[in-house]
Amino acid sequence: MSSRKSPPPEKPARKSGAPADAISRHLGSRVRQLRAERDWSLETLAGASGVSRSMLSQIEREGANPTLAVTLRIARAFGMTLGELLETPGAASSVTVIRAGDKAYHYRSDKLCRIRTLSPLNLEKDVEFYEVLLAPGGALRSSPHFEGTREFLTVQQGAVRVESAGDAEALEAGDSASYRADVPHAIVNIGETDAVIFLVVIYR
Repeated sequence: MSSRKSPPPEKPARKSGAPADAISRHLGSRVRQLRAERDWSLETLAGASGVSRSMLSQIEREGANPTLAVTLRIARAFGMTLGELLETPGAASSVTVIRAGDKAYHYRSDKLCRIRTLSPLNLEKDVEFYEVLLAPGGALRSSPHFEGTREFLTVQQGAVRVESAGDAEALEAGDSASYRADVPHAIVNIGETDAVIFLVVIYR
């Protein structure tokens, strides 16, 4: 499970007049600055990032709150990490808060699986922290990550089966597990209610 997977669709822009949060304000000015330094048009950045011109325009005007996946695509287009793109020199507070309702941190959301990133977007991606909600019958199946990657999870609610290569273990609320994530792996809801899992991905 990682932001290195195929990204979800772009998020629609915020309604006109809605206040942009601090990350959106900083991202808008940062993208404008980087485009100007490279003498790139919006069309050039759209072609390099795969993010639509209209979405980029909304971001620059602070009218959109882009998802993690969209922000990552923009960073890669500039040849940067997320941390480099979102770095705010001289920030007043050393405390980074992620609000429960901030949709920018919703990595994936469908009827069987919801994934919310709990690690700040401007951290280097050596460690990723997620909250995963799996509906009954839901599963989070992942292809192998980079060599040496491991995942650590704790079940807060429900019952799941953790699969890594050919091994599998059943877990209930309060149980924790660690396993290789550089092989095919999965988290499967084996209960009759929603399962809530906290998942940490550590890259070697």
